[in-house]
Amino acid sequence: QVQLVESGGGLVQAGGPLRLSCKFSGKIFDINALGWFRQAPGKQRELVATIRSDGITNYADSVKGRAIISRDHVRNMVNLQMNSLKPEDTAGYYCAAAIYNSDSYDYWGQGTQVTVSK
Repeated sequence: QVQLVESGGGLVQAGGPLRLSCKFSGKIFDINALGWFRQAPGKQRELVATIRSDGITNYADSVKGRAIISRDHVRNMVNLQMNSLKPEDTAGYYCAAAIYNSDSYDYWGQGTQVTVSK
């Protein structure tokens, strides 16, 4: 019922910035929260940042101070701006949506790869 498509990934240099975007569509008004997650090969998926419908944000300790999540209500997008990229930031990045009355993220994009070189 909600579709999400990520963009903006690629090869970046350590220390540099990166902006990821996620376009969502479908039953927009059902969305309570949007989030960015990442998963490196052989590792568990981890939360990067989330933003709720009331504007409250949450960040993983690993990116706190280096990342900003924002929602563009005009374009129906959720963005993740990161700076001071580190090699350990290398992962597939996924955006996801949680609907009202749900305690989990049930809708996911296909992901976009971010590779950070030293």
